[in-house]
Amino acid sequence: MTLHPEPESVPRARRWFRKFLAPYNPDCSIDDCTLMLSELVTNAVRYGKSEDPWLVRVEWYREDTSLRVDVHNPGFPADVRLRHPEAHDAHGRGLLLVDSIADSWHSGPSRFGGTVVSFLVADAWAE
Repeated sequence: MTLHPEPESVPRARRWFRKFLAPYNPDCSIDDCTLMLSELVTNAVRYGKSEDPWLVRVEWYREDTSLRVDVHNPGFPADVRLRHPEAHDAHGRGLLLVDSIADSWHSGPSRFGGTVVSFLVADAWAE
């Protein structure tokens, strides 16, 4: 899925993800996965940077019994970091949520240029 870098793309990504994942009947929580996707798309929209017009790209894969979700944007891979915000901070919890829910996550250079941030949910499907 490709999305415009605007706040309205976040609920659009959630709807798309639920629509296409639910028929596969995963054993994992679709709500948890949707929350993580939402956080990554929010970060991509907020922190993606390019002088040219750009899009956020969302992909999901079934890898054996695991679910992997990739979110691509034209930002810099080195800018992705796990923060530990203070209780009064309004932002900065997205990757902290992903880190606490997903079995693993990573960030790095995207094959499309820019950055990809991914999460993995192991045993999302029974063998």
